Amino acid sequence: MGKKKLQRFAEMKTFDHVIQPPFDEVFKKDFRLKGKWSRDFFENDNPLIVELGCGKGEYTVGLAKQNPEINFIGIDIKGARMWRGAKTAVEDEIRNVGFLRTRVDLINSFFADEEISEIWITFPDPQPKKYYKRLTSTRFLGYYQKLIVNDGYVNLKTDNADLYTYTKELVELNNLEIATSTDNLYKSGRASEILSIKTFYEQQFLAQEKPIHYIKFKLEKNIELEEPEEK
Repeated sequence: MGKKKLQRFAEMKTFDHVIQPPFDEVFKKDFRLKGKWSRDFFENDNPLIVELGCGKGEYTVGLAKQNPEINFIGIDIKGARMWRGAKTAVEDEIRNVGFLRTRVDLINSFFADEEISEIWITFPDPQPKKYYKRLTSTRFLGYYQKLIVNDGYVNLKTDNADLYTYTKELVELNNLEIATSTDNLYKSGRASEILSIKTFYEQQFLAQEKPIHYIKFKLEKNIELEEPEEK
């Protein structure tokens, strides 16, 4: 492991807004902040929005800057990447942002029923050969159903056309309400201030002139979701 990475891991341990629980503390167990993130971590009663697979944390931090009345948590398993967003939050004195280092498939150990208001998924691994590992598969949406408020929004922003098409087909198959969708965000005229936040990877994709796809849909809590036939 490189010296710089070791330094970042060490610095992460000093950040009060970064949570890095050991696996054995959360596997099939409830984390101590479950149901208490706003009250005990942020010390307020504001809504909570979560970004899954946050990478360097650009979206988590960007959204927090734009919405000081909302709490944001970025989740990723890669601590060296997450360090950048956590460091920016310290440097810019952003108080309504936190980071959680864990696997997304353990999310039910961390959040209580209807604790999350909205979910963002930005440029995740598209998992072309393993649909059940996609963060918008019925497996993962089933996790989110337990945590998000009823009819809470899920946002997917991706450069991968197949992941976007798969997600849109799944949403339509299950009659979930689509707030907006586009296969070319920046040419559609729909890139609002929020959607114009650009991650490190997104900037690379745009430099390659790759279109950015986006879909925002409501996730109903009390329905059993079906997978599209073609995965």
